[in-house]
Amino acid sequence: MPIDEDDLERKLSEECPGPADLRSALLEDTLTDVVSQPPLVLDENATLADAIALMRREHRGYVLLTADGRLSGIFTERDLLYRIVGSLIDYEHAAVSAYMTRDPVTLPADSSVAFALNKMTVEGFRHVPLVDAEGRPTGVVSMREVVEYLCGFFSKDVLNLPPDPRIGFRSREGA
Repeated sequence: MPIDEDDLERKLSEECPGPADLRSALLEDTLTDVVSQPPLVLDENATLADAIALMRREHRGYVLLTADGRLSGIFTERDLLYRIVGSLIDYEHAAVSAYMTRDPVTLPADSSVAFALNKMTVEGFRHVPLVDAEGRPTGVVSMREVVEYLCGFFSKDVLNLPPDPRIGFRSREGA
C-alpha cells in the first residue's frame, strides 16, 4: 500500500503542532538571538533608591549588581516585594546589596533557548543573568523575551486572535 504524502503530512502536523522549524530553533538558537536590550547594571554599593529608580526609568523588573565588574547579585521586583515592602527602610541610604539575591544562577550567552526556557520554568525565574567566562554581565534573558521569541513562530496565529477570546469575532463584515 503506497504512502499518501498528504495524509502523512496531515498526521505529522497533528502530532507536532507549530512550525516545523520551532524544535530546531529552540535547540540551535542561542540566547543572543532572544535578548534584545543591554542589561541594567549598578555597583553593589548603590542605594535602593538608585536601583528602584533605574528599574522604573527603564521599565524593567531587575537590575544586576557588580563588584569589581563581576556579577555579585541581582535585585528584582520580587526582592522588592518580599524583602522590602512593608519595612521601614531609608531607601536613599540603604545599600541594594543588603536586599539583592547573591550569586544568582547564570547562563552563558551561547546557551540554547530550550536550555534557558527549561531552567527558567523549572526553577521559577523570570530573569536570568548572562555572563562571560570571567563572570562579567553581558545580558539578561527574561521570560517575556522568551515568550516574544516563541510568539514569532506563531505570529499569524497570535496576531489573528480575537480581541476578547470569550466573545470571539462579532461580525466578519467589513474586515
